[in-house]
Amino acid sequence: MIAHIQGKLIEKTPTEVVIDCMGVGYLIHISLHTYSQIPESENIKLYTQLIVREDAHTLYGFMNLSERELFRLLIGVSGIGANSARTILSSVEPALLQSALANGDSGTLQRIKGIGLKTAQRMVLELKDKVLKMPNFEGHFAPSYNIQREETLSALEVLGFVRKASEKMVDRILSEQPDATVEQIIKQALKNL
Repeated sequence: MIAHIQGKLIEKTPTEVVIDCMGVGYLIHISLHTYSQIPESENIKLYTQLIVREDAHTLYGFMNLSERELFRLLIGVSGIGANSARTILSSVEPALLQSALANGDSGTLQRIKGIGLKTAQRMVLELKDKVLKMPNFEGHFAPSYNIQREETLSALEVLGFVRKASEKMVDRILSEQPDATVEQIIKQALKNL
């Protein structure tokens, strides 16, 4: 019903914005990914999706069409509502999410808060073909070292290492050994940290 809203940015928080469009202030719920892309300029345009429930009409906004399309695909999966879809898009970059779905990588999906094994598998099963057919999907799959990098950094954080220091070490190890497993990277990092 409402495809986009363009107007003056009145308020901006990590979860929502208010856009004044011809004297009407629209409260629009956003993901952290969209929040990070909103320019500091007064006039902005967000692509929107209106969700109608018995007790509320809620607008969700996105900086680009591909993120809105992913949102629409996600809310089509049984067990994933609009807030869950927004959480997913806040947790994972849209390009990485597309790649994880296209690759059938339920492990990446399970690392998202609130997504268990069954939901991750259902997402892959229901969305893999749809993601591959998205017009903006160019078949770029996230390199596996991104996933290895994140798993390694998470493990090092659990062990008490500061993420900033760990990132430099892990990046150096991956540049030297791009095919290293998570276990190998952790062992190498522990020797050097």
